Parts: sequence; structure tokens; C-alpha cells
Amino acid sequence: MQAQRFAIINGDDFGFSKGVNQAIIKAHKEGVLTSTSLMVSADAAKEAVTFAKANPNLAVGLHLVLVCGRPVLPPEQIPHLVDKQGNFSNSPLFAGLRYQFVKETHQELRQEIRAQLEKYRSTGLPLSHLDGHLHLHIHPVVLRILVDLAAEFDIKVIRLPSEELRMTLRVNRSHLLTKLVWSGVFGRLRHYGEKLLESQGINFTQKVYGLLQTGGITEEYLLGLIPQIQANLVEIYSHPAMPTAGFSTRCCANANAIHDNPLNGELGTGEAELAGLLSRQVREALLSNGFEITNHHFLSQRTT
Repeated sequence: MQAQRFAIINGDDFGFSKGVNQAIIKAHKEGVLTSTSLMVSADAAKEAVTFAKANPNLAVGLHLVLVCGRPVLPPEQIPHLVDKQGNFSNSPLFAGLRYQFVKETHQELRQEIRAQLEKYRSTGLPLSHLDGHLHLHIHPVVLRILVDLAAEFDIKVIRLPSEELRMTLRVNRSHLLTKLVWSGVFGRLRHYGEKLLESQGINFTQKVYGLLQTGGITEEYLLGLIPQIQANLVEIYSHPAMPTAGFSTRCCANANAIHDNPLNGELGTGEAELAGLLSRQVREALLSNGFEITNHHFLSQRTT
């Protein structure tokens, strides 16, 4: 008997802007998107919450922001995490090293992470899952804090990026050096995270696709990727966006070299990723390869 296969299709950065919000809702209503991750301190977060409540089949999780964005707490409470303007660093490398080696950041991280979880809880939305902007949530210091807070905030699922390098390169070999580096770095972080989450009964999917092709989760890429997937429980995430008046491009200006973020003033990538999520061929590829298109909320209902 063939094992059941499940694909969770997630849109990151919900709440970042009106254009992102509109794209995520469109991809949910008309395409394959089943899940999204909310930035609670972002400019359009309030609108995102309103949209989420009007679309109850859209599973929503927390997109923890500890780099390239604003905190929930006032800067004077977390002076070692933010700059003089009250913003997190725009460099994930700098932020990661600082969070690892500057001890003063550790307690402030705990306070800010708690504040973001509390702000999410105040929305009244069920917490489907947790992930993080530029994946700072799997930084060992941050992940240990999340595990400590998991029971209090009912964190049942945390994203652990994991995808096969060879599979990605068969479809697209662009940014080869970046893909090689990230595959090595996040492979080690995944190994650490698996042991930690398993010890605490926190769930994660077998494979997560999106990291090695960030900004390029297009129809063409998805149609090349999906038939190769061997795992039975996977997440595919992307960053859909639509052009809107006053669209904000402030994200990670310094992260482009190592993380091709589609919100870095390169709106075309967000539109291309939206088109992929709306593609009938992508839906047919998922179904023909045996996947049920679902989300963590519906999966948890199956086991209760």
C-alpha cells in the first residue's frame, strides 16, 4: 500500500506589505497556497490578521523577525539587538554571530521572542507553526529559547529547512556557490534542530523546499522539482507579492549576496512566485505525484 503524501504550500512574510498580503490571499483562494507565516511587527500586519480571519482555511503561523525588520519591544528594552533607529541588523551573518557570542543578547532575545509570541496570541489566530525571517529561528540560541517557550505558547511545529542540493541543481544551477554554502550551513543546523525538537516532541516536516531557490520558486522550478521529491511530508515555501502603490522594499539590503530575498526591491520575483502558486500545471503536478495539498492545521486534526 502506497504511503500517504502531504504537501504544505506556505507563503512567507504575511503582513510585510499590502502587496504581499494580497498575493498570499489570492494564491490561497485561487491557487495551491494553504499556509502562511505572519510578521507581527510589520507595516501591514493588522490587515493580514483581518484577511486571515476572513479565510479560516488558511493556516497561519508566526514568522519570527530577529533580522531585517523592527522588534515588538521598544528599543530601550533590547539595546543589544537593535541599532540607533530601533531596527534589527540587516545582515543575518552579523546578527547570527552577535546572538551567539554577545551574552547580553541572550536575555533580550528571550524577551523579544516572548513579545512576538504574545502579540501573535493577541490576534486570536490559532498558531499553526513557527518559522523565521531569513531562518534566524534555527540559530541554536534562538531555537533553544523557542523550545523553552513551546509549551506555554502551544508551538507544535517548527520549520527546519532541509532540501537536497542535487535535486535543486538538476532544475536550476544559478547562484551555485551560494547554494553550496547554504546547503552545508543549514544541513548542520537541521541536524542540531532535529535532535532538539525530537527530544521535546515538537514536529517538523521531512523536507522543506525554498531555501536554495529563494526568489525563484517559479512555475518552471516547481514543475521540475515536484516529480523528484521522495519524501511523503514536505513544505514548499515562497514569497509571493503583487505591485501596489507605495510598496515598501525595506527588507534585507545587505542579505542579497547570501539570500536572494524577493522583497529587496525586486518585485518581479514576487510576481513570478505568485504565478507559480496560481499555476494549474503546478496543482496537477502535486496531485499526479500523489500529494494531498494540506497544512499543519488540517494534519493535526487527522491525528486528534
